[in-house]
Amino acid sequence: MGFLADRLTRIKPSPTIAMTTRAGQLRAEGRDIIGLSAGEPDFDTPEHIREAGKAAIDAGHTRYTPVDGTASLKRAICAKFSRENGLDYSPSQITVGTGGKQILFNALMATLNEADEVIIPAPYWVSYPDMVLLCGGTPVIVECGIDTGFRMTPQALEAAITPRTRWLILNSPSNPSGAGYSRADIQALTTVLLRHPDIWILSDDIYEHLVFDAFQFATPAQVEPRLKDRVLTMNGVSKAYAMTGWRIGYGGGPEPLIRAMAKLQSQSTSNPCSISQYAAEAALNGPQDYITESRAVFQRRRDLVVAGLNDCPGLDCPTPQGAFYVYPSIAGLIGKTSAAGTTIRNDEDFANALLDETGVAVVWGAAFGLSPHFRISYATSDEQLAEAVSRIHRFCVGCN
Repeated sequence: MGFLADRLTRIKPSPTIAMTTRAGQLRAEGRDIIGLSAGEPDFDTPEHIREAGKAAIDAGHTRYTPVDGTASLKRAICAKFSRENGLDYSPSQITVGTGGKQILFNALMATLNEADEVIIPAPYWVSYPDMVLLCGGTPVIVECGIDTGFRMTPQALEAAITPRTRWLILNSPSNPSGAGYSRADIQALTTVLLRHPDIWILSDDIYEHLVFDAFQFATPAQVEPRLKDRVLTMNGVSKAYAMTGWRIGYGGGPEPLIRAMAKLQSQSTSNPCSISQYAAEAALNGPQDYITESRAVFQRRRDLVVAGLNDCPGLDCPTPQGAFYVYPSIAGLIGKTSAAGTTIRNDEDFANALLDETGVAVVWGAAFGLSPHFRISYATSDEQLAEAVSRIHRFCVGCN
């Protein structure tokens, strides 16, 4: 199709969406499918937030808003950053977009020139490298394996830096591994970046509130205030408040960057949904009980899944610090053959055979830049998770 832009050849469709779509097709054909591929809370949006959305409709708040967010929502975001992260931003340093993905995309599109480099620790969220490529940049992938807890070390960061490096993308807790960077971990990385004044940090904090055990969340601009003027702190309401479909993300950063992102957004989507902005304001300003309650549920599910997978021959499943994913290694199954005769040469073979033979949908590790692993989202019921783990166990036992 010669009329399509060359830039489309740089990217591929999202593997997580592809696996979710394939699982949906099999379900439509009558197969008993357990979908563990989508990263979406299975809870309803809290009632007071839903009511705020309805009230916004009834009050006539259905018109255009300022391009990058209403004044009242920006004030709520400033209050959130101050209250929870010790970060002082003014409304002019806040941007609101149609989901966290737009915040990330706007920042990269507004700042990257051809061949500029962006350091991305692997495993990574599948969209990071493709967004960099669409913006004309070059993703520099740094593998962060199971031996470092899926976290980038300062030595690995230093080794990846070149004169073309413009950004480091840091996601904690991480999709897909659930690994969290402690305050000390972040301090070690920011110490490296203090020596490189032209590099910015894009901190993806979307899973901030989904942390377990004694893990304490921290974010780079909070840990190292000297870097605040070259950090974009991105967050949103999708994961913390089960508002994925409402599509509201936000970021705080230096005013020149925020203005540039608003300029770009003014010529693309313009303002985020007005109704969703009022609901997001209610989420940030209102009671926070839902966060505590959902965190307890997710921790229980994490423990169920980790224990079950570590009982499966050939799997090694570390215990994540946060988010709602696990990222087990299948190194012990490489080269083996499933009960139905599929040779497991890599993690994509494993994920496809698992779906075909057991009806459990997961995403293979190569999609996230680090093999041989696979990702499970445990954002579903305990009963479904227990059944899925049982099926995975039978599959692994049947491999020889």
